[in-house]
Amino acid sequence: MNKNQALPWDHPRFKSWISVGRACQLMQQALTRALSSLDIKPPHLDILINLYRFEGISQQELARKLLVGRSNMSMLLPQMEKRGLIERRPDSRDKRILRLFLTEQGRDLTTRAMVIQTDLIERTLSVTPIEDCMMMATHMEKLIARLQSEEAAED
Repeated sequence: MNKNQALPWDHPRFKSWISVGRACQLMQQALTRALSSLDIKPPHLDILINLYRFEGISQQELARKLLVGRSNMSMLLPQMEKRGLIERRPDSRDKRILRLFLTEQGRDLTTRAMVIQTDLIERTLSVTPIEDCMMMATHMEKLIARLQSEEAAED
């Protein structure tokens, strides 16, 4: 490497970059542990919560919201359907579109999982003043928007 080339850790924003990545990793690990008693993982919870909030969403809309490809959806949804947590129904107007719904068992599991997630959020962030949490959220939303726009420009 050329002596004049910048090294990542010499960049003034490197600490922020690493901190965001590590926090995300650690939050995912903590959520995975917290949900283990329900035999679901964070990707399952993401699906369940979105179906709880947006009942009847299409598979394509769900994949777009979760920033995942159709291949991920086509692996997770059948597992969840087999467990009796969700059901896929054809759209009343366009039979090619499948709409997703929580079953009663899925709604119950989602309710229990949301309690666990909310408790984890409270335990993790309660030491941070709400104003700081809101400022952090604003910064992260800007970062997300920038990354999404760069990805869209590449496509």
